[in-house]
Amino acid sequence: MPFGTISLVGMPGGGKSTVGKHLARHLAIPFVDSDARIEARLGESIRTFFDREGEDAFRQIEADVIGELLATDGEQVLATGGGAVLREVNRQQLHDRSTVLYLRSTPEDIYRRLRNDTTRPLLQVADPLAKLRELYQQRDPLYRKTAHYVLESARPSVHGLVNMALMQLELAGLIDPGRVAATVGAEPL
Repeated sequence: MPFGTISLVGMPGGGKSTVGKHLARHLAIPFVDSDARIEARLGESIRTFFDREGEDAFRQIEADVIGELLATDGEQVLATGGGAVLREVNRQQLHDRSTVLYLRSTPEDIYRRLRNDTTRPLLQVADPLAKLRELYQQRDPLYRKTAHYVLESARPSVHGLVNMALMQLELAGLIDPGRVAATVGAEPL
């Protein structure tokens, strides 16, 4: 039974790309990262474009790319950028045209993962933890509004999160239980 697109939303560093790749591999379907598609379109890093053109210009390109990716026929796992939910059009398209999993992490957990990461433009500030708390306060309600399911991602391993996602999709009737049984634990993560 085809289920279309499974989209992952959540804070920067919340595991969307990592979990998405493993989930797609378990389901034997394509994985797409919207940020990677945006960089391919721009011909430069998001950070470089973001610094030069600003957030509004970036968010418009992001909305265009997400719309195109959701118009794709067939099954896929889509990892979105952390700020994709800031635009109403993205929230609506993601919710209406895919099954959305929100990988929820606390700002403190994300800070531990990202404290040495210099590639995320919104975190290049004097107090990154305060910035993450501010982003979380702003975005958590938007992630929840967009998502069909919330998965707590702070403590589980990648393998655990993939299994949680597969079980949620199976319980929702979106994937065949045989497909899950055949994939869960089939390869180490």
